Amino acid sequence: MLLKLYRLAWKLGSPFIGLYLWRRKRQGKEDIERFDERLGVPSLPRPASKLVWVHAASVGESVSVLPLIEEMLNGNAWIHIMVTTGTVTSAKLMQQRLPKRAFHQYVPIDKKEYVEEFIDYWQPDLAIWVESEFWPNMLFETKQYGCPLVLLNGRMSDDSFHRWSKRRKFAKLLLSCFDLILPQSRDDAAKLRELGGKNIKYFGNLKYGAKPLPFDENKFHEIKDMIGSRMVWLAASTHEGEEEEIVRTHMKIKEKNYTVLTIIVPRHPHRGHDIRDAIPPQIHTALRSDGEKIFDDTDIYIADTMGELGLFYRLAPIVFIGGSLVDHGGHNPIEPANVESAIICGPHMENFAEIVAEFEAAGAITRAYDAKDLAFKVFELWQNPQKRTAMSRLAMKYVRSKAEVLNNVIDEIEALL
Repeated sequence: MLLKLYRLAWKLGSPFIGLYLWRRKRQGKEDIERFDERLGVPSLPRPASKLVWVHAASVGESVSVLPLIEEMLNGNAWIHIMVTTGTVTSAKLMQQRLPKRAFHQYVPIDKKEYVEEFIDYWQPDLAIWVESEFWPNMLFETKQYGCPLVLLNGRMSDDSFHRWSKRRKFAKLLLSCFDLILPQSRDDAAKLRELGGKNIKYFGNLKYGAKPLPFDENKFHEIKDMIGSRMVWLAASTHEGEEEEIVRTHMKIKEKNYTVLTIIVPRHPHRGHDIRDAIPPQIHTALRSDGEKIFDDTDIYIADTMGELGLFYRLAPIVFIGGSLVDHGGHNPIEPANVESAIICGPHMENFAEIVAEFEAAGAITRAYDAKDLAFKVFELWQNPQKRTAMSRLAMKYVRSKAEVLNNVIDEIEALL
C-alpha cells in the first residue's frame, strides 16, 4: 500500500518534477549531454561479465568506496563495476578516478518506468548502496529482479532517524530489501536495527580503508615554490557561510604572522568566484580556476578546482575540516590523517561523530569553536612543530590501525557473489 501511494505521488507530480529538472539543467546541475541516463537510458554497452552495481549519492560517498572497488576488481578478474551517482561533480571525479573495468552512469530518477528500463538493461548481479540514499522504486525493482542488495557504510543521522521513526512501516519495508547491512558506526547499527533492518554486521567505518588521496607531483613543486617559507594552512571542503569565518581567522593570524597564506578549497568548486567577490578588496586573493599565481602579498588562495584536495593536503601541514564551523555536519578527517596532517575541526562534526571521538581519544584532532579560537589553534600548531608533528603522526597511526575494515567488508560482500 505504501509503495503504491509513493508511485501514485510520482505519477501525479510528474509535471512538477519535469519543471524541477528543467531548472536543474538551467543551473548546470544536470549533465545535458548525458541527461538521458537520468531517464534510465544507458549510454554504454553492458559488459559480458558479472556486473556489480555500486550506487553512491555524491562526491563523498563515491570517493569513500573507491578502495573497495579497486580491491574487488583486483581480486576478481571476472567482474566489472558500474558506479552510479546523481551529481555532475561526482560524475567528473569518477571519470578521473575509476580504475579499468569500472565505469560511471548517472542514477535514473526514481520513477518506476525509468528504473525498470535501467534494471532491465544492466541486469546487475550484485547491488551496493553506499551510506543513506534510499530510493524506494530503485530498491524494490532491484530486489524484485532478484539481485542481492548490500547497504554499505550505512548511515542514519539523528534527523533522518526522527523522520523515519514516524514512518516505521515504510522504513522497515525499505530496509527489508537489503540482504546485508554494514553500518559505519555502532550508533548507526542501533538505529537501523530499531527501524527494522536485518542481518546487520558492524566492522567499522569503510573510510578507514581509504588510500591517501592522489596528487600531481609537478603541481606540488610548482605551488610549493610559489609559497616558499611562508606560514600556510588549509581550510578544506568549506561551505557557504563558512568562508567568512575563515577570512576572519586569516586576519587574526595575520596580526601575529604577517606572511601567513590561507588556502581555501570549497566543497563546491563552482562557488570560487562568489567566495572571492565576498572577500574585502584589501585582502589579496588568487583564484586557481583562473590560473592566478601566489605572490608574496597573496593572503588567500582559493583552490576552486576538482580532484586536487590531495595536493593541498600535502602543501599545508595544518588542515581545518570544513562544514564544521557551520551546521553542516563536517567532512571526512581520515583523508588528511592519511597524509600526516595536523587536523582541526569545528563544533559541528555530527556526520563523523564516532570517528572524531576516536581521533580525540587518540590525541589526533583538536576542536575550534569560532574564528578567534581557530586562529589561536592554527597559530599554536605552526609555532610548535613538535606538537604539530606528534599530532599528525598519531592521526596517521590510528587510521592505519583500522585498515582491516576494508578486508572484512570485502569478504562479506564477495560471499554474496
